[in-house]
Amino acid sequence: MTYKNFLKAAFAGLTLSMASIPSMAPAEMLRILSGSPSAALQVPMNRAVVVESDTPFAELSIANPGIADISSLSDRTIYVLGKEPGRTTLTILGADGSLISNVEVHVTPDVAEFRERLAQILPGEPIEVRTANDGIVLSGTVSSIARLDRALELANRYAPERVSNLMVVGGTQQVMLRVQFAEMQRSVSQALSSSIGIQGTTFGDDLGISAGTNTLNTSGGVANAFGGSIPAGNSNNGAVLFGFNASGVEVGILLEALESRGIVRTLAEPNLTALSGQEARFLAGGEYPVPVSQDEDTITVEFKPFGVELNFIPRVVDGDIINIELEAAVSSIDPTNSVSLGEGFSIDAFRRRETSTTVEMRDGESFAIAGLLSDDFQNLSGQVPWLGDVPVLGALFRSAEFTRQQTELVIIITPHLVTPTRGDAYALPTDRVRPPTANQLFFQGIVASDEAPSTGGAGEVARQDFSGSYGYVLD
Repeated sequence: MTYKNFLKAAFAGLTLSMASIPSMAPAEMLRILSGSPSAALQVPMNRAVVVESDTPFAELSIANPGIADISSLSDRTIYVLGKEPGRTTLTILGADGSLISNVEVHVTPDVAEFRERLAQILPGEPIEVRTANDGIVLSGTVSSIARLDRALELANRYAPERVSNLMVVGGTQQVMLRVQFAEMQRSVSQALSSSIGIQGTTFGDDLGISAGTNTLNTSGGVANAFGGSIPAGNSNNGAVLFGFNASGVEVGILLEALESRGIVRTLAEPNLTALSGQEARFLAGGEYPVPVSQDEDTITVEFKPFGVELNFIPRVVDGDIINIELEAAVSSIDPTNSVSLGEGFSIDAFRRRETSTTVEMRDGESFAIAGLLSDDFQNLSGQVPWLGDVPVLGALFRSAEFTRQQTELVIIITPHLVTPTRGDAYALPTDRVRPPTANQLFFQGIVASDEAPSTGGAGEVARQDFSGSYGYVLD
């Protein structure tokens, strides 16, 4: 190998080795001209910048070596390496000790690498990245809060606690929550009892008999039975009284029966709209005053809310995915469980069904967040000892009662992403009612005019036909 070929091979190897080290490629180059002010030098963190001077220098100094490191490549070239974000000053002196220039060095986070990682993690998001002082500024419009949080988390990796967020979330960020409370109570009660009353004398006047069971176990009840009167205290739905004479003994038999069925249906549908991340409250009902004892024998009044209550915080996570933190309750005053304080003063209790949970679903989807099924069964049987065990005739000395109560409760929520609309597109419950004129009220007896609006949402409601069957059907 000749000397010339040896030099070519050496330069080729050096070129390859330098190309394998990306940090050696200068991010910026600054030329210092004698007699002119020097511009600020922007140095990315962990990257290098080359500074060239028209005038040969003899001495270099850096104010804060922790921010940037320097080395001289020649008497006109300086190598500056960014170490930590911040600002410092590079001083260049000539051979005679004169000041050539003071260069302000700004070491900033490496936003070039950050932009690459941001494009890989959040593709398609128009996020703009800038540097400000020793931090990062993010701006632009992102599609969801989740993507905004990811961008901020990644930026804090490059500039911890030095990230300024100017991003905004686009798309629909208002959520309407529809909550359905549905409760059904069913009760069935059946009772069958028989009473027998006997009075009179036998064996002449030597032996008197007076006896009775169940309802006829008192002298007054026996007297009413033989007088043909059903006992006044009868609470059953049906009663049959008949009797017969056996010599000097009168026998009366009273059969009482009860069968009752009941259904109670409760439904509440509160709707409420809130901005993503903001709390919304709803109460349709009232407040009940409750006295509270205080020190020194004083009493204050505390008001307890009752009715339909709804508190929730919606968060649009990503696209149409909604996270909902919810508290919902339906309560009513229950006088049957009141507390009596004497002198005719009592405090009513509350009957309350409530739930508190956090769920996540898409726009328009529904979730049953709570449910309750209770089934109470009671069976009572009473009889006169020994006599009730007699076959056939023992039925006259027995009574049986059967009671069953069932309660079903379910709470369903449905979130919707909503946007504002024009006010005339909505229909109010009062739009179908018009106050009557004096002629209609006094001479025609019309308490509400039949004239209804014909345009907008109110007109659409007015055109609906309610002449046929409508409403809810319970099987």
